[in-house]
Amino acid sequence: MSSIETADRRSPIQEKIRIAHELLASWGLSLSGDHRIRELLMGLQQKTAASRQAMYDLGIVAVCKSCEEEDGGSCCGKGIEDKYSPVLLVANLLMGRRLPEQRRQADSCYFLGREGCCLEAREVICVNYLCRRLQSTIPLCDLIRLQTINGEELDAAFALTEAIKKFICDGIQMQIA
Repeated sequence: MSSIETADRRSPIQEKIRIAHELLASWGLSLSGDHRIRELLMGLQQKTAASRQAMYDLGIVAVCKSCEEEDGGSCCGKGIEDKYSPVLLVANLLMGRRLPEQRRQADSCYFLGREGCCLEAREVICVNYLCRRLQSTIPLCDLIRLQTINGEELDAAFALTEAIKKFICDGIQMQIA
């Protein structure tokens, strides 16, 4: 089978993953060696850890797992992965995350693994969305605290992805000049 035929059979997310790996192969060492990028990566890792801890503490992870395993599905449905950009996937690769080669379940998000999401840096909808069940069971003060923590994660992810894009664009400009 030719490479064109293989490319035609890739899903959009598999193509984005391929691009992310190419970007990492071309720019990974330089990105990892950049002080600002390293600082932003560490900041994002701290924010994602705080966000996930808050989700565990509030019982959100347990409710989501129950919904997925017992109620036949979760919010992490097929197609959510289409929101992801190659740059956000590069951020995950820089944080040591492995991107799956295939979808685990036909009707679930490409990134939904046995233990939940396999990504560290996540899209806005994946961070912010709370179903009615969760909204009705979590006290308002805890929801506000969670949204504040999640907002910090999203701010950190945005700062990192913008810095990665700028770094690569600046690098390309230097190569052209």
